[in-house]
Amino acid sequence: MTGDTALVERFEEQRLRLRRLAYGMLGNHSDADEAVQETWIRLDAADASGIDNLGGWLTTVTGRISLDMIRSRSRRAVTDTDSAEGDQSVDAVEGPEGEAVMADSVSRALLVVLETLTPAERLAFVLHDLFAVPFDEIAGVLERSPAATKMLASRARHKVRGEPASEPHSSREHEAIVAAFLHAARTGNLADLVAVLHPDVVMHSDQRAIAMGSPGTVDGAANVAAVFSGRALGAEAALIDTVAGMVWIVADQAKVAWEFTIDNGQIVRIDMVAGDHALADAEIQLLS
Repeated sequence: MTGDTALVERFEEQRLRLRRLAYGMLGNHSDADEAVQETWIRLDAADASGIDNLGGWLTTVTGRISLDMIRSRSRRAVTDTDSAEGDQSVDAVEGPEGEAVMADSVSRALLVVLETLTPAERLAFVLHDLFAVPFDEIAGVLERSPAATKMLASRARHKVRGEPASEPHSSREHEAIVAAFLHAARTGNLADLVAVLHPDVVMHSDQRAIAMGSPGTVDGAANVAAVFSGRALGAEAALIDTVAGMVWIVADQAKVAWEFTIDNGQIVRIDMVAGDHALADAEIQLLS
């Protein structure tokens, strides 16, 4: 346990909010307490002086821990026993804090609906719609592009409301840009590659992709074009969670996905996704 009393106090100020977040993800209080405790352990081991926004850092870490837990454990249905436990734990907190927990806790009815979402959809929905976390921050937790993260939240929102899924985000223009990118990459045509890239395009790679040899971040059209020139021979154009991009598939299994963020006719961002969980959660539709 740290000797930094001030840090302990700052964490305790965030505990109830973090517990509500973890409960919204995990659906029961014991797992939520475990996630919050693990968050504290990581904070205690970190250099807190280098954390500019403690609340945001704690939200991100709690979200990532909850995501790992929900993926690795067999989720049980929300039972009357667990609900009773939740009621008791809320009643145990008196005064304004108890009222805040009662007002802000995720309803049990909503938890039942959340069980129908994929882990990535659930995280995107809970963090954004219930806790107002920006999509750029959620994308960092999921190691996905902000565009794909928005679509995950949108898809989750439709499921929660019992509505049909929204139409694909990609347009024919986007698909044509992906096709042009692929052709230029395969033929090694640097000029054509640069033409479809915004001058300030950025390519980000997740941790698994970096371990496979990809650079973490590449800035600028010329540098990004050099990464792909003469390559992408095995890649295919695809929609990844309705976001235009391309995938590399081996034995009917996606090994790598590249999510393109396109604005005003140019690719402004490429996210290379190779993590097993992220790919397993993604809905991939090949484009003919």
